[in-house]
Amino acid sequence: MSNEQINFASLQALSVGDPVGGLGSDPGAVPGAGLGREPGVGLGREPGFVPGSGPGSGPGGEPGNDPGWDRLLAEGFAALIGRPLEEYGTDAVYAAGIGGNLMYETDFRQDLAWVRPEALSGAEPVVWDCPLFGEGDKVPAFDASRSLFEFPALSCARTALPPELAEALAAVEIGHGMVRGADLAPLLAAHAVDLADPAHAGTWTVYHAVLVSDGSLLGALKAALVTGDRPEDLIDFGTEPDEEGAEELAAVAHDGLRTHLGHFRSDGDVGMVTVTEEGLVPGVLHELGCAPVAGWEDGHGQIDIAVLRLSDRVTGRAPRRA
Repeated sequence: MSNEQINFASLQALSVGDPVGGLGSDPGAVPGAGLGREPGVGLGREPGFVPGSGPGSGPGGEPGNDPGWDRLLAEGFAALIGRPLEEYGTDAVYAAGIGGNLMYETDFRQDLAWVRPEALSGAEPVVWDCPLFGEGDKVPAFDASRSLFEFPALSCARTALPPELAEALAAVEIGHGMVRGADLAPLLAAHAVDLADPAHAGTWTVYHAVLVSDGSLLGALKAALVTGDRPEDLIDFGTEPDEEGAEELAAVAHDGLRTHLGHFRSDGDVGMVTVTEEGLVPGVLHELGCAPVAGWEDGHGQIDIAVLRLSDRVTGRAPRRA
């Protein structure tokens, strides 16, 4: 697997931009604008729109989850991943990220919606108007402030970025040219730089695209598995789990939840298959100290979804490097 791909294997979902344009892109569009929409708007959705953002789901959501339903979700997730959630560290920060070929093919990793000030600050999500599991399904919403941006030129002598900004980025870089969105936002404002400017095309890409969640393991799994926060948010994908998956999910008491989760234990031809821990964490995130929890991919190399325990370096809780 390429170090540029966000999650494990090659799930058909979101990968770095193809320099020649990519699937469905407008040849006349600004590089990185993605799918030919207006730069910075976000793939045809209003900037504040958060699909499926039920209570407590992060930016755009509202507090007030049902503890009883959260308990049932936690039990269902435990059956799916084969381990009770309480066995994972409760003081850690978790995130669900999406990767795969489709991100590369659509140039979404360089979509200008990522570098809008409202997105980088975490005030508004970056919405990808691309249902991952079929037409009519929920579309993913990302938190740019918690995502990692790669600036390859920081390790080179030459860069198209203004020298003062390049120096400031180098000071907050956490390794391998990676900068957290939350750290990027104030620097761009302080140096009056707009990365959506065509002059800066190709200087950045999104390396780890993090879905909107509250940072808890339960929240990350909700985001990864698109369960929402209420029974009404569940989806009948029409996908049957494989034999082993059906046996494991038999422990899930709620019929709708068991049916929903079955999509993530299929043979991969229609639904998703489980990814082993060995293929879950891309090289750079592994070197930065992130650890695998669970992941899924389709059988066509288009989408991959990974839930990771983030390291302090990635969350910003670790001291800056000297």
